[in-house]
Amino acid sequence: MIFKEILQKYWGYSRFRELQEEIIRSVYQGKDTLGLLPTGGGKSITFQVPALAKPGICLVISPLIALMKDQVENLRKRGIKASLIVSGMSFREIMITLDNATYDKEMKFLYVSPERLETSVFRERLQLLRVNLIAVDEAHCISQWGYDFRPSYLNIAEIREFLPGVPILALTATATPEVVDDIQEKLKFKEKNVFQKSFERKNLTYIVKQTDTKINDFLTYCKELKGTGVVYVRNRRKTVELATLLKKNGILADFYHAGLSLDERNKKQEAWKADKTRIIVSTNAFGMGIDKPDVRFVIHMDLPDSLEAYFQEAGRAGRDEKEAVALLLVDASDRLQLIQQLDIFFPPIDVVKKVYHALGNYAQIPIGSGKGKDFLFNLVEFSKTYHFNVLVAYYALKLLDLDEYISVSEDIDNPSRISFSVDREELYNYQLQHPDDDPFIKFLLRTYSGLFTSYVRIDEKDISSKINIPVEKVVEWLKKLQKYELIDYIEQKHGTVITFLTNRFDYKDIELSKDVYDFRKKRMQYRIEQVINYAYSNHKCRSQLLLMYFGDKNPYRCGKCDVCKKRNEINVSTYEFDMISQEIKKLISHQSLTMDEILASLQYPKEKVANVIQWLIEHGKIIQTKSLKYHWVTKANI
Repeated sequence: MIFKEILQKYWGYSRFRELQEEIIRSVYQGKDTLGLLPTGGGKSITFQVPALAKPGICLVISPLIALMKDQVENLRKRGIKASLIVSGMSFREIMITLDNATYDKEMKFLYVSPERLETSVFRERLQLLRVNLIAVDEAHCISQWGYDFRPSYLNIAEIREFLPGVPILALTATATPEVVDDIQEKLKFKEKNVFQKSFERKNLTYIVKQTDTKINDFLTYCKELKGTGVVYVRNRRKTVELATLLKKNGILADFYHAGLSLDERNKKQEAWKADKTRIIVSTNAFGMGIDKPDVRFVIHMDLPDSLEAYFQEAGRAGRDEKEAVALLLVDASDRLQLIQQLDIFFPPIDVVKKVYHALGNYAQIPIGSGKGKDFLFNLVEFSKTYHFNVLVAYYALKLLDLDEYISVSEDIDNPSRISFSVDREELYNYQLQHPDDDPFIKFLLRTYSGLFTSYVRIDEKDISSKINIPVEKVVEWLKKLQKYELIDYIEQKHGTVITFLTNRFDYKDIELSKDVYDFRKKRMQYRIEQVINYAYSNHKCRSQLLLMYFGDKNPYRCGKCDVCKKRNEINVSTYEFDMISQEIKKLISHQSLTMDEILASLQYPKEKVANVIQWLIEHGKIIQTKSLKYHWVTKANI
């Protein structure tokens, strides 16, 4: 079978994981397909294998720049030609990449961010690209019902008009039933076609610990839990504080967040992958594209914004299918803090308009111009200059991104690149006329290949050490060659890049729909309520709560989460507990009865019935009235 041959040749695996081959066959047969595979379920294989089995190039659309770069590097290491177009690239660099994708028949993958799909340059080239498959990663981003809606994803369906007959493979790790339907509708599937692996993770034990001593419990768990772990926190300051605390207690730990340089992040990742660091404390910037199968635990120190985000992050534990733990530590204040976050996520509309106006001034863009202009953006500097709260400014920019006034590409880290702008003959003539530059040019030609056909990554510090001159002199030399139009030199960009998607509007002309604003806020409120229900509920199996959220109608209890363990202590089987509790509910939902009356009405051993009643009382399902009778708790009682 050609698919297994490709898998063996490039990845060294002899068999596919569950559902991978079925998805591959569906796509290969030209069917629009939606694949729901959990984090670590091998989503990339499902488009990479069929794309390699057909002539032509696969167009991969993803919002995650770091993940795209990671996948492109991995493909290249396997001898597969792949390229990408992301924010921060020059126009010439984009054109060279498109030329290579168009005319190099060995090029198999072109990764692009969804914003690129609307540009006229890209659409003009699209029909020349010989596309054999459109792969849409993080497909939940296309749905306003989803937790991470991105309006640029709505442009994906438009490119189908330019590529008739090319199938789409949409992939996501988390989607509720309404999002599953919405993805297929928005991407204009010819017919519904979903392959869904169960969200159940049998090897993963979910634990919620409600505590008044969170830090002490955190330390205890980190000492007791074996193996490698990830700790998620909400802000960068906490990553440093908790990593320092762990080190002081003799635990090999480090911190990670998006504010670190690419080099620092890579070093920290590699140390953790190699088990030189046992625990990494991070914001949600850590994890995307990091394939470490033997993570034994994931701890959340703060409530996540959604169960989708929690499920993805917790799911980074136990990818090797061995036992692992997902622990959420909560105290009494966490609930209120998450509820208050809602107002932070949605600054008032007039504040959002003020942020937009200030952004135009910050970027020095005149009203009526600026479409397509991008620039490096420093949030802290911007907030101080225009007297905004940093979080208010951040979420205002998010809303402006959602309404497609701007595009915010966070944490861009593009290394320096060069490409020769002249042919070899012109370069040779320059070398003859400028002997002082000849050794440096020869060094570049010896060290880097492909300089005449594409942009090549360089490291100024590495060049400096190899030719024994200061870094400043290297940069000066590169800029000199650029001044003479011999090379195109693009210096490293690190930080957030903002692009104006329209010409700048005057303050009075900015339109932000209150109906849309209210809809988004209501959806966020719903997701927050579901997180609170998961974290503070103590009567429903944790796994069941998650699975029901993602549309599983009748999930089984896991038998090992904190709720199930407490239930197991009453010496009643899962089947018996369900039967007894349902009988009790029928008896006392519309009337109040004494303990003796309940025991006399049920045909089960009295000790077991009493144990179930006690459990239901402790977990808030039954209340005792003033007359010492028992009544089932309904919404009307609360």
